[in-house]
Amino acid sequence: MSLVGNIEKQLVWDRLLAIVEDQAQTLMRTAFSPVVREAGDLSAGVFNTKGEMLAQAITGTPGHVNAMARSVPNFLAEVPISKMREGDVLLTNDPWLATGHLNDFTLVTPTFLNGKVVGLFASTSHIADVGGRGFGPDANEVYEEGIQIPITYLFKQGQVQAELLRLIRANVRDPVVAEGDLYSLTACNNVGAEKLIDTMNEFQIKDLSDISDMILNTSRDAMHQEIQKLNDGTYRYDMTVDGYDQPVHVVCALTIDGDRIVIDFTGTSGVSRYGINVPLPYCEAYASFGIRCLVGNDIPNNAGSLAPIEVVAPAGCILNAEPPCAVSARHALGQMLPDVVIGCLSQVLPDEVPCEGASCIWNPVLMSDSTASMNFNAPEFVINPIFNGGTGARVHKDGLSTTAFPSGVRTTSTEVNEITSPLVFLRREYLRDSGGAGKFRGGLGQIIEIAHTHKAPFVLSKMFERVQHPARGRNGGSNGAVGRVYLKEDQEYSGKGKEWIPAGATLVFETPGGGGWGDPISRQASMLRSDVESGLVSQEQLSRVYFANEH
Repeated sequence: MSLVGNIEKQLVWDRLLAIVEDQAQTLMRTAFSPVVREAGDLSAGVFNTKGEMLAQAITGTPGHVNAMARSVPNFLAEVPISKMREGDVLLTNDPWLATGHLNDFTLVTPTFLNGKVVGLFASTSHIADVGGRGFGPDANEVYEEGIQIPITYLFKQGQVQAELLRLIRANVRDPVVAEGDLYSLTACNNVGAEKLIDTMNEFQIKDLSDISDMILNTSRDAMHQEIQKLNDGTYRYDMTVDGYDQPVHVVCALTIDGDRIVIDFTGTSGVSRYGINVPLPYCEAYASFGIRCLVGNDIPNNAGSLAPIEVVAPAGCILNAEPPCAVSARHALGQMLPDVVIGCLSQVLPDEVPCEGASCIWNPVLMSDSTASMNFNAPEFVINPIFNGGTGARVHKDGLSTTAFPSGVRTTSTEVNEITSPLVFLRREYLRDSGGAGKFRGGLGQIIEIAHTHKAPFVLSKMFERVQHPARGRNGGSNGAVGRVYLKEDQEYSGKGKEWIPAGATLVFETPGGGGWGDPISRQASMLRSDVESGLVSQEQLSRVYFANEH
């Protein structure tokens, strides 16, 4: 290939990265669900005709992106390229064929140039309600968790499948939002397709085969080189997390063998009778993300850079739950997996690895009780706000407060939460002393107080972690604070399950803090002064934990 040809290929690759970001931004601008529009709980990407992901949008979550990367071949198995027509749009929310639970709808749209499919655009977003018991961990089978749509057509040759939309609308609590989000997903894929055709015409490209080979081979080779810099061997780490009715033990063996990495979760707890089970695609997504955070993290994420990473979880393990297991709250455990993988890598890259953090986002479902709403003349509503805890301390820096890692989603603003519900957020601030003490302190959680403006009862669905088992510190650092859920009137709740918040009560969340790194005694005096002056650390903790510091 000539030098000019190689430069053109790189330019097209750069353009693809820009296109998928435009795709994601279109989804955010047009989404009906605040969790998508405000928090970026989504994914977007472009694929070749083999179903291999060539580029992903920066905006989005690893659970969506990496699981979606593995889902497009499932669409092609159902509807081969040869059967696709212009104007077709396929969708599914099957947890095992897409991104792990029914609330995520994945759409795939073929892109045509001169009558031929040249690429595929896929996108995923979280829809707040899909019927059933509602978004939460309480179901015992997937059938209870909402409507499940196999891979099928949303649009066929440009014609919307009205009966499908009618079926979806009849099974969800907020049909306007559900239908609107499906059109939003369709629009974002269309934007990607239009921009891809413009790019191909500009560069006079008839297909993406050469570009695809260059992207995937370059990324795969780069990852091989990065893995080869690591010491071969098997490294082990384990973590106990809250679970639903009993703790879950996650066991990980990470093997580095030449230019490949195998992550093996053999020994992890078996499936739960509740909806905290994790389908394998979601397990693969977050486990591989734990690697990508530290190994080759400047290499674009695509099918090539993901190929050298293999994830193993035996059938019957809670990380490879098979149908009909309940999986609605699969993120509660799935988002803990990077901490486990990073724990293994701490033995390989000790100077680069952060401590454990809150990890699982706190994304309660707050909704009206229909009977109570009528009795109190209060409006019906359902919202799925996102609150974050603290990340673990880093080797040379404090952890980040109220920051979502590994999901990367933003919090939803108080203003949006209040305008989309009859709730009022009375308090929202950093939770003092929640970050684990250390030479470098863990990130802080937050405290949130919520009441109903009509003083009516309402429903809370909880899917929280780190309520019983805190984020652990490293190298002498302290654990982060555990989270809490309670009423200001003194009722304490567990971290998972559905509750009916009584009329006039004030609901309180305290999100967990991240673990600290290094002996607290060695924390610099200037940093301690800043902690106390900023209200992040109390005088009591200063005396109790840092008392031996003589600065």
